[in-house]
Amino acid sequence: MVVGRRKAAVFGTAFALRLILVYFFPSLPDLLTGRVEVSTPVNSFKRLQEGLHLYMRNVSPYDGGVFHQAPLLLPLFSLLPNVRYHPISTAIFFAIVDLVNAHALAKISESGQSVQSRLHSAMRKNIRWDGTTVAAWFLFNPFTIATCLARSTSVFTTSGILFAVSNAVGGNSLNAMLALGLASYLALYPALLFVPLVLLSYDQRAEKTPQPPSISHFVAQHVGIFVGSIAGLLGLSVLVTGNFWEFISATYGFHLLVPDLTPNVGLWWYFFIEMFDSFREFFLGVFWLHLASYVGGLTTRLRRQPLFVITSLLGVFAIFKPYPSISDASLFFATLPLYRHLFPFMRYTFFAVSALLYSSLLGPAFYHLWIYAGSGNANFFYAITLVWSLGLSVLLADSIFAAIRDEWEQDHPERRGEEVKQV
Repeated sequence: MVVGRRKAAVFGTAFALRLILVYFFPSLPDLLTGRVEVSTPVNSFKRLQEGLHLYMRNVSPYDGGVFHQAPLLLPLFSLLPNVRYHPISTAIFFAIVDLVNAHALAKISESGQSVQSRLHSAMRKNIRWDGTTVAAWFLFNPFTIATCLARSTSVFTTSGILFAVSNAVGGNSLNAMLALGLASYLALYPALLFVPLVLLSYDQRAEKTPQPPSISHFVAQHVGIFVGSIAGLLGLSVLVTGNFWEFISATYGFHLLVPDLTPNVGLWWYFFIEMFDSFREFFLGVFWLHLASYVGGLTTRLRRQPLFVITSLLGVFAIFKPYPSISDASLFFATLPLYRHLFPFMRYTFFAVSALLYSSLLGPAFYHLWIYAGSGNANFFYAITLVWSLGLSVLLADSIFAAIRDEWEQDHPERRGEEVKQV
């Protein structure tokens, strides 16, 4: 009962905080919506409003070349009151989505899969936070709050990913594949989580049945469910738009070809601004291959911890996807507290956190100097995004080191606590 009251207090406070900020600072949502750190061409609420305006007038939402998001978002938002006249209604809707995401994150924490899985048992499994604390880390993260207030559609992708993982750790692999299909339909890149998510689901199934199913048959079955869920969503999208190839090229083609080089916190935009057109296709392939290559390496090396593989890939996406925002970083930060037992192994936390705070505070200032004050150039903002990516990279690499060290101590308990030296 005490835990229930504590969780209700955390969730109620987070919900109230979002509404208070919208009510007392009514211009804040529009301000955040215009920030390149929060909104990108593939999750911007302003671009969604443009597509919704065309959709409500029976015009293709992709005609203007501005809207590049999934078409099924349009009938959903057409049910909400006009945000111009009823901003609180939209704020309530996004705040509820945040609470739902936090609930899924709490379920993942309470499953104990981060410290005890079928093939791995952490040596320090007693060092962990409960689900309410992990949810609080997510709900009160400034990046999460800014994403919610900016009404970024990334929150729905976050929902798909978290519900896929929460169902997988709960043994419901069917719902896990359906949720991952929804996330992949919305943003494409979550499809890379398929392999570790299937392994996580298989481990749960193998723990509960005396004779585990054939892994090849299990994977093939879930490939069918995953592909079928995406095919169903694409079929519904055709009913909304009436033109299959138009929305495919405007959404997934836009993700893959990266034609809009609007500045963001990622690494792609500046590189491709400076790129000669004759080399563009080659480096697009290289960048996408680089992003996808982490799946095989991390899954193979950390096979015993598929949930940690998913956490690591979320960090990779926050750094290397073509249109990242602070929403991707907030999701990565939300899953790290699941691994409280790894924190004693991490060596460069202070440096990583300092770099992230430094870039978070100076990033808006450098962008202002470049775009509005005219006293700088693109190098100002790109330099600070490099610091941001460096901080995320150090934090990600440090957490992977900690996970591998934890596995090593499990295999060699007699050498627990020994100092590791690079040779």
